[in-house]
Amino acid sequence: MSTTYYICKYTPVELLEALGGTCQVLDEMPDNFSLSDQMGHPNLCGFGKSVLEACLSGQVKELVLVNCCDTIRSVYDILAARGEMDFLFLLDMLHTSGPRAAARTKAELLRLAEAYAAYKGTTFDPNRFRSAFRPSERPEGPYLSVMGGRVGDKLFQTMTESMPLPVCNDTCVHDRFVPPPEGDETDLEALMEPYAQALLEQVPCMRMTDVTGRESLRRSSDLRGIIYHTVKFCDYYGFEYSKLRKDCSVPLLKLESDYTVQSSGQLRTRLEAFAESLSPETTLIRKGRGQMEKGCFVGIDSGSTSTDVAILDQDRHLVAQVILPTGAGAAAGAERAMEAALTQAGLKPEDITATVTTGYGRSAIQLGDKSITEITCHAKGAFFLDPTVRTIIDIGGQDSKVIRVDETGNVVNFIMNDKCAAGTGRFLELMARTLELSLDEMSTAGLSWKEDITISSMCTVFAESEVVSLIAQNKRTADIVHGLNEAVAAKTCALCKRLGGEPSYMMTGGVSKNRGVAEAIQRRLGAPLHISDAAQLNGALGAALFAMELA
Repeated sequence: MSTTYYICKYTPVELLEALGGTCQVLDEMPDNFSLSDQMGHPNLCGFGKSVLEACLSGQVKELVLVNCCDTIRSVYDILAARGEMDFLFLLDMLHTSGPRAAARTKAELLRLAEAYAAYKGTTFDPNRFRSAFRPSERPEGPYLSVMGGRVGDKLFQTMTESMPLPVCNDTCVHDRFVPPPEGDETDLEALMEPYAQALLEQVPCMRMTDVTGRESLRRSSDLRGIIYHTVKFCDYYGFEYSKLRKDCSVPLLKLESDYTVQSSGQLRTRLEAFAESLSPETTLIRKGRGQMEKGCFVGIDSGSTSTDVAILDQDRHLVAQVILPTGAGAAAGAERAMEAALTQAGLKPEDITATVTTGYGRSAIQLGDKSITEITCHAKGAFFLDPTVRTIIDIGGQDSKVIRVDETGNVVNFIMNDKCAAGTGRFLELMARTLELSLDEMSTAGLSWKEDITISSMCTVFAESEVVSLIAQNKRTADIVHGLNEAVAAKTCALCKRLGGEPSYMMTGGVSKNRGVAEAIQRRLGAPLHISDAAQLNGALGAALFAMELA
């Protein structure tokens, strides 16, 4: 049996089923947009491209659209022009409710019914129409809500797997509830009048003129947190998030995706860190061997550039610290670093009581008893080094993050850069290579600057071209490096401002060793920036501290 796909909560699913249809939400996240990029405008949002991708690949042959925005209209125009769909329909609905909007919607429903019945070769079945209405399904007891713009199936699955509580999908298509019509009317045209009104009176999506009804999504006494999702280049839900972040009474996490699976690793890290902040005690649940004797405790931080290992004794003294290049594989890199740390401390594997892994490669490492995100581990390590710290700035090999902690060291909030490498260790490494400097030379080269050069692009590729151009203009190396330091500092401090960072500040990660960048950040913050001797080891140190709590 063929499936009719839809993308909007205002789609008359019950009507389609009454005409013999089987309906399903189209929310699959493709690997890429190889087909849609050939047909669609580059400015189409990721969701619009994903709809095109599903249709152009032949996965979807029946599709009912609603005029949500210009992107969806463009998708309809492209598919209609190609003429390869078995059934394609665009419902033209007003962005409001009320009698006139209901009358317009009724006319559109009858137009759809005529076209769909002709396609299916069926007639309207009033009994099937009434049986198609389904009750609203809400979690019983405490739950988390995913709000905002539509979220892809794979990303929502990651959310449900990562969270310590049930997750309710309240995004624009999934918070659909239409009550059945009263009475025993069987005439199609007569039924469409109350049905049109019921469709329009749902909890509104952000395309509607009056969105006050959306307040009901966060009024439940059982709501314990909100994951707010937006699709890149879609502004509708960005407006709601700006308001929500000011008056939200429960923990709030903002996620943005391009509706592909390409940034799934970083999104999972954010989700797991949010889960850990919701219930810090869950990070102490042991996955392995039960109660153990006191001994030594290991933290392994598997990053994109380096793998760091810290070993603590039972008195929380650091007995070994190793930082090695990660190399081609996280697991192999962890084994090498672990072996080096054991040798440095004069220990054997059986001397280790517990091991916690963190970093992007944590899931690939089999050495650990538990895996905890680098967000939570950096907070743990920084608070251990300085209990007065309230804002942690971590610039690593492939991302930048700012973390706020409270007076007990628990994560209050955090923010990360997107999947672009701008302002990270990779960025500085490439710029050093372009300038023919070592990283140590790069660290101090900009301290003796004379001309204030502005690097206009933070894109790694464009910035490299800009640096090459500056070299060709015979600009001093010190001035170019100073410009790069200021560019990294500006991007980092923008993250800090967005998060509401406050003193005291600590900088961790490998880039903390770059004096030029650190001093530029400190100037922009207008406050002292503490950098520990163990700054690069901070994630591994936090993981080792968590390992102690496992025993």
